[in-house]
Amino acid sequence: MDKLVEGELSNRTTVHEFILEGFPAVQHLGHLFFLVHLLAYLTSIMGNMLIITIIWADHRLQTPMYFFLSNFSFIECCFITTVIPKLLTIFLSGRQTISFAACFTQDFIFLFLGATVFFLLSVLSLDRYLAICKPLHYPTIMNPRMCYLLVASCLALGFFFMVVPVAMLSQLTFCGPNVIPHFFCDFGPLTNLSCSDTRSIEILFFNLAFFVLGSSLVITIIAYSNIVVTIMRLPSAKERQRAFSTCSSHLLVLSLMYVSCVFIYIKPNQASRLDSNREAALVNTVVTPLLNPLIYTLRNKQVHQALKDALSRVKLPQSQRGSLL
Repeated sequence: MDKLVEGELSNRTTVHEFILEGFPAVQHLGHLFFLVHLLAYLTSIMGNMLIITIIWADHRLQTPMYFFLSNFSFIECCFITTVIPKLLTIFLSGRQTISFAACFTQDFIFLFLGATVFFLLSVLSLDRYLAICKPLHYPTIMNPRMCYLLVASCLALGFFFMVVPVAMLSQLTFCGPNVIPHFFCDFGPLTNLSCSDTRSIEILFFNLAFFVLGSSLVITIIAYSNIVVTIMRLPSAKERQRAFSTCSSHLLVLSLMYVSCVFIYIKPNQASRLDSNREAALVNTVVTPLLNPLIYTLRNKQVHQALKDALSRVKLPQSQRGSLL
């Protein structure tokens, strides 16, 4: 009996690296998908960096809302950079290997920044609620100290909520197979590859993910419900239409993010629907980061004006040089 147990243990080989499978069904279209996703990635990065630059360069945008938006844009850049470069490599060369340590590091950073994004979205919703529904108290509540404290709290909550389950998962036994049916190291596929009993970790992660998504969703719903009530009381139909147009755009992005994340993470059994999780993950890592710069700020008239002023300052010296010639 002892020899049998020893034989079984010896046949188990510890996994030192994983293989990211990507999208094998469309591998023949790898170069086309590479170009599409590269364009989306560069557009997202440039859009978010443009927003950050404009906000910090124009004193008229030094307000709490734009402070939160600049932090949101920065975290979005970090969030997609955690995943998309590896996805582009997979499209070019097929399956990609990733070391054990790098895989769990990617998983943690992805979940940490993802949770932080949702907490920031709730802060943005709360900020808009105070600005629209409590305008007299807004400057007092949203002072610079409170703004920094809220952003720091979002980062701290994202870190502490995600570090525990990922650290616990990394301590489990992985003895093969080592192929991850995904384009990055996500919690569900990694859980499915472990040879250990993962039920307690899956339940813990489910509860934490439910709290992150649920709490931010409740805050967002309450904030926007009060905003809608306030908008309905506006005397001008044109003002109501403009306000509803902005809110509907924000809610569209929020809906895409919440639905895709609920589909991926809010299920007790992380091993289920792994194939469909890849497509849902593309919504959060490609689609919404592409829409966020357009919807949150580039449609904003103040940002448009700041951008026009910046461009005019660049063109002015050129026109002056032309007149001198």
